[in-house]
Amino acid sequence: MPGADSPYDVVVWGATGFTGRLTAEHLAAAAGPDLEWTIAGRTPAKLEALREDLADVDPALAEMEYITGDATDRESLDAIADQTDVVCAAVGPYADYGTPMVEACLDAGTDYCDLTGELQWMRETVESYHERATDEGVRIVHACGFDSVPSDLGTLLVQTHAMETFGAPCSTVRANVSLDGGGFSGGTATSMVGLYEALEDDPALARALDDPHALVPEGHPDGSAAVRGSLPQYDHEAGTWTAPFFMAEVNEKVVHRSNALRGYPYGRSFAYHESMATGGGPIGAALAGAVTGGLALVDQVMSVDPLRQRLDRYVLPDPGEGPSRQAIEDGGFEVRLRGTGAAAEGGDVFTVEGRISSDQDAYGTSGVLVGEAARCLANGDVDSPLDGGVLTPASGIGMPLVERLREAGLTITVDDR
Repeated sequence: MPGADSPYDVVVWGATGFTGRLTAEHLAAAAGPDLEWTIAGRTPAKLEALREDLADVDPALAEMEYITGDATDRESLDAIADQTDVVCAAVGPYADYGTPMVEACLDAGTDYCDLTGELQWMRETVESYHERATDEGVRIVHACGFDSVPSDLGTLLVQTHAMETFGAPCSTVRANVSLDGGGFSGGTATSMVGLYEALEDDPALARALDDPHALVPEGHPDGSAAVRGSLPQYDHEAGTWTAPFFMAEVNEKVVHRSNALRGYPYGRSFAYHESMATGGGPIGAALAGAVTGGLALVDQVMSVDPLRQRLDRYVLPDPGEGPSRQAIEDGGFEVRLRGTGAAAEGGDVFTVEGRISSDQDAYGTSGVLVGEAARCLANGDVDSPLDGGVLTPASGIGMPLVERLREAGLTITVDDR
């Protein structure tokens, strides 16, 4: 557990970045006086400007004492970790800047959560720090934003309902993701560029991207094979055309890691599949084809170093940039999860449907997701068989985060059919 003598419950590190600011704004609006929290970053002038903006939300924050810290200055990161129960990290790309803070948190006995969707870095932290974090009871919880909370907690929600209602888990869960508006941030772009650069240096990473169990602990069974398709498909049960979803490669691995770390409550042959829903009819089919073709084109361009460099320099947004506030508020998403299984008694086939949706785009919602994850960790509000380790939202926090997100305004439902 975090230290009782820490002056802060939560420090948002990287608070002046694009998603870090959204996280700080959410805490300013939602945390109230019961949470002792502050912001941290590299540049005092930017932190002071952010503090002024946060004071417009909550006047009590006008006197907030921010902390300066640089990802390249380990002593400054130690100072941050030493002063808080939880570091909420929004400094990316994490493959470039995240490891020193993870190490600082381990040394300080401080819990940690972040927004990463960078598979190569998650593999690195699992291999390097999971055993130590487990032994020392420190929770290092990755993927607490849009990648991969809706997928991971949505599956936990569906499986919990299945076991409580039918006495058995779903053997498969299929998720369809619908996106409404939104945009693309510089941090996401930089992380994507970093992934393709890593693929050039590490051929094993390409195999990991295709393996839904790439984050499952070593020595555990691989489970069932992936069922992801690379072409548009029509989902008859959901009544929609689907296309490959660009974050499925990460989300599927996070869900399977959760199952393994929690002791396989979903079963050892459980399979999770995720796609993008594009709607029914000819328009849905056309959109599915366009999305599939667009993803294939991006993959080809990003796989060629000179083209990738030109795209990064002249087309992609710079770090710190992202969708406008209006685009965030006008956007939204919905993740529908459909689980199927056989009841423990009688063996009748059942279906459970879960839904997670937001009236903000993925970036605006990510600030809510990781902010509430940090609050859960700070309050010890977790339901997990694990006291520490390199964890996922479902294995590191669990169902209490679902309740917090409902209170924060997300629509989260589950029912059997």
